[in-house]
Amino acid sequence: MGALLTVSSSLLCPHGGTVSPIAGSTQVRLGGELVVLSGDSFPIGGCAFNVAGSPHPCLTVTWIVTALRNKISGDQPLTTDSVGLCKAGDGAVQGPVTIAGTQTGVTGL
Repeated sequence: MGALLTVSSSLLCPHGGTVSPIAGSTQVRLGGELVVLSGDSFPIGGCAFNVAGSPHPCLTVTWIVTALRNKISGDQPLTTDSVGLCKAGDGAVQGPVTIAGTQTGVTGL
């Protein structure tokens, strides 16, 4: 049972890029911050990954493991136990997202 992620959670791509969660729902807040759901947007900025000298940055996250027993607005929330894959613009999977920090007061399954 992991802590729920919010728009203020600290998320990184494997190459140090910053994931900036954008919540699609304004219904649930924790400590004043919106809870993020698997269907929300997760753009990545500042990824320095390159292939053979050509930039190939991570641009977004696709979540493959979410909180399955909870739903908010019909979508699964994300927790520190969730697994997301960072992807490049061409859809190539470039590694898992790192959840570096989030609120610790509320958990979900």
